[in-house]
Formats: sequence, structure tokens, C-alpha cells
Amino acid sequence: MFRITLSLQTQTVTMVLEEIWTNLIKWFFYISIPCLLTDAVAVLPAPQNLSVSSTNMKHVLTWSPVVVPGETVRYSVEYQGEYERLYTSVWIPTTWCSAALRPECDVTDDITATVPYNLRVRTTLGSQTSDWSTLKHPFNRNSTILTQPRMVVTKDGFHLVIELEDLGPQFEFRVAYWRREPGAKEHVKVVTHVGIPVHLETMEPGVVYCVKVQALVKAIGKHSPFSQAECVEVQEEALPLALAVSAFVGFVLILVVVPLSIWKMGRLFRYSCCPVVGLPDTLKITSSPQKLISCRREKVDACAMATLSSDELLKAWI
Repeated sequence: MFRITLSLQTQTVTMVLEEIWTNLIKWFFYISIPCLLTDAVAVLPAPQNLSVSSTNMKHVLTWSPVVVPGETVRYSVEYQGEYERLYTSVWIPTTWCSAALRPECDVTDDITATVPYNLRVRTTLGSQTSDWSTLKHPFNRNSTILTQPRMVVTKDGFHLVIELEDLGPQFEFRVAYWRREPGAKEHVKVVTHVGIPVHLETMEPGVVYCVKVQALVKAIGKHSPFSQAECVEVQEEALPLALAVSAFVGFVLILVVVPLSIWKMGRLFRYSCCPVVGLPDTLKITSSPQKLISCRREKVDACAMATLSSDELLKAWI
């Protein structure tokens, strides 16, 4: 009886030990499966510390680089707008960063609306890929920082001219300018196109003009601070001596030449229209009219009284 009891106890202990061993083997197997799968797929480390820096509507996503000794890793970036996030759950590859080499991506061309955007990035090495790392907080472009725009103020003769920094097609510029004197009014001009000099005002000699500018982005309803005022002045320049002498000589010539030319042209015109014809000396009257008349009368009478023969008439005609 004792042997039977001992045998039953031994069998029971053996069964319990076998069950415990089986459970240990199962537990070890379950624990080992993820490790085996990880080694088989060789998952890369995912990028960490994602952040977006945005200045003057230029948005750049950055992250900590992933280093694999002896290998060159690449990065893929995707974004998700408000519509995709709420209705389709689709992620869209970015324009410039499907296989980036550097741990950064310019997503300016992908952020086209003033709504929250989700951004994520992963590492790729050949056919291996890491898990996606997602930006903790969605990015909205209205958080961009607008800086004071650069400006060059020049004078072109007596014209006040400025040249503005080109910050992109979404920017406008509010330009304020004034005469630096007590009680001067400040004028404002909005410039929508940059790249060419902008004429502000015709300057007066000896007056100082000041200019400042700020950038505007209507799409996000923000503007930058005004830049520091820059001032220019047009000096009153003395007339050069040679120019003064030339002007004096020209004035004198005008006073002399113009009247002389008018007088000469008047004489020429009068001679052309009403010329004066002089009589030869043989036709000039040297005696008194009465004696001339008497003389002519006597000759006529004598001529009338004389009779000529035919021979004399022929000789006279010949």
C-alpha cells in the first residue's frame, strides 16, 4: 500500500514538472519570436527629435541623424493636411524629400494652406526601413516668424529710390517715408512687386528724407516689425565755372546775334520784294524840266518841217 501511494506521488510530481517545463518552453518561445523577427527584418532606428523651424514663410523639418557605421542612410518624409487627416487618413510624400541624405527637409512647397499639418519621417537603408517618427504637434504656417526686410535707399539725381529684398510671391511691403523736419507728414506706399528700383519722391536740395519698411503676408494675416529708418540728402551743388561762363557767353551772343539777324533778314526781305533800280547817267535829267520840254518841242517842229528825199530815207534806214 505504501509503495502504491509513493508511486502515485512520484507520477504526480513528474506530471507537474513536465507541465512546468512545457510552460517554460512555451514562454521562452513566445519571448524569442519578436527578437527573431527583429533580427530577420533588421529594423533601422527611427529618427528622433523632430521639429519645424519657419522664418519668412520658409518651413524646414529637421531631426537627429541616424548613424549606421559604414553605411549611408536616407530619409523619407510624408505629410498629412487637414483634409487627409480628417477624411482619408492618407499620407502624401513630400516634394523634395523622398530619399534625402541630410537630416532635414524643406516642406515649404507642401504647406499650402493655413491649417495644421502632420509630418513624419523614417530611415531607409537599401530595402530596410525604420518605423515612422511623427512630429509631436501639428505645424501651422501662421506660426512663421517674419523678420525686418532688408532695404537699400539710394538717390538717383533728385529722385528718392529704394530696392527691397525679395522674400517670395506671398509678400507685400509697406514703405513709409517722410521729410526729416518738424511737423512733416509720413507718406505710405505699398509695394507688391520687388526686384526693380522703386521711385518714392522727387527730392528737394538740402532736405533730408527718411525711409522705413515692413513685410506683410495677407495669407496668414501677419506683418513684420518696421526696419530701422534710413535717411539720405541731396546736397545743393554750386554751378560749375565752365558752365557759368558758357551760359554768360551764350546770353551775350543771343543779345547781339538775334537783333543783327533780324535786321539783316529785314533788309534782304525788302530788297527781294521792292528792289531799288538806278537810272543810267544818260537817262538822268540834268536840266530843268521847262528847258527840256522847250528843247524837245523845237526838235519836233524842226523834224516836222524837214523833208527828206527817198535816197536820204534809205540811207537813214540802213
